[in-house]
Amino acid sequence: MSELVTGEAVALELRPARLPSRALAVLIDLTVAVVAYTVVTVALVMATASLDEAAQVAVSIATFLLVLVGTPIAVETLSHGRSLGKLACGLRVVRDDGGPIRFRHALVRGAIGVVEILLTFGVIACVASLVSARGRRLGDVFAGTLVVRERIPEARAGFVPPPPPWLAGRFTELDLSAVPDGLWLAVRQYLTRMQQLDPQVGWSMAERLAADVVALTGAPAPQGVPPAAFLAAVLQERQAREVRRAYGDGRAVGGPVVGWVPPSYGPAPSYGPAAAGGVPEVHGAGASPQGVPRETAPGAAMPPFAAGPAAGVPGPAPKPASGTGEGSGAASGTGFVPPA
Repeated sequence: MSELVTGEAVALELRPARLPSRALAVLIDLTVAVVAYTVVTVALVMATASLDEAAQVAVSIATFLLVLVGTPIAVETLSHGRSLGKLACGLRVVRDDGGPIRFRHALVRGAIGVVEILLTFGVIACVASLVSARGRRLGDVFAGTLVVRERIPEARAGFVPPPPPWLAGRFTELDLSAVPDGLWLAVRQYLTRMQQLDPQVGWSMAERLAADVVALTGAPAPQGVPPAAFLAAVLQERQAREVRRAYGDGRAVGGPVVGWVPPSYGPAPSYGPAAAGGVPEVHGAGASPQGVPRETAPGAAMPPFAAGPAAGVPGPAPKPASGTGEGSGAASGTGFVPPA
């Protein structure tokens, strides 16, 4: 089975077709082609009976090339890799990267198929398919194509919980180019199933995955951030970069749900009465009003991170300075008025 991993860390499974199913599909296609070739040949012989022998030979060659070679190429091109036999057997010809084939792919497959299927009765094609790890014949090798099975159970992608709001945008400068697709897929699978795991087992798995990501990115994780929250934030950053690369804008994917913190990330913060200076006290795990995380796990203290645009955490929006003298004690450009 071949796998392609998308930017959302979803694996696309490509199951190569094996020799029995491919042979049955080729047999159906050849049966239809031979019947059509026989009917066309009989009709042309009756229509060209008055021509000389050289003209009849030229018509016969043209009929062979048109019906047995040109028609399969045209059918595969127009149907994007689905001939009649492949449609009956649930097969399809795709490129090596999983995309649909074009005329040049079908032309190479059809031209080489004349030798390895028609002229040698399929002996070369059978030997090549048995030797190849993915069951490809010579035409597939030279064309860069693969015959895959289409009728397979569709894998349902689970919901990936977004990271806590205080982690959104903190990893915009992180280098993710060295992280392989297999690790991204493992991270996504863990995040979709972490609520079903035993807490201790899930925590140890998250620590191992986070350590692998940190080792490949070369930047340590922020101190005190739960590994599950760190993985969710990094995965969201990767998805956002894939969207920006595809669309050329700054839209984001899977943004955090405001006010919602997954249970595995720690309990949500609670706010006490306002302390001196107008800033409320924060109790429990979570983030402060400025987006500064306070505690990650029950009983584990975490030093605050630097808030503000430099740390990737949005702070309070400054109010424009005005010359009306509003708030005589206001700091310039901050909009903050200390209590009287």
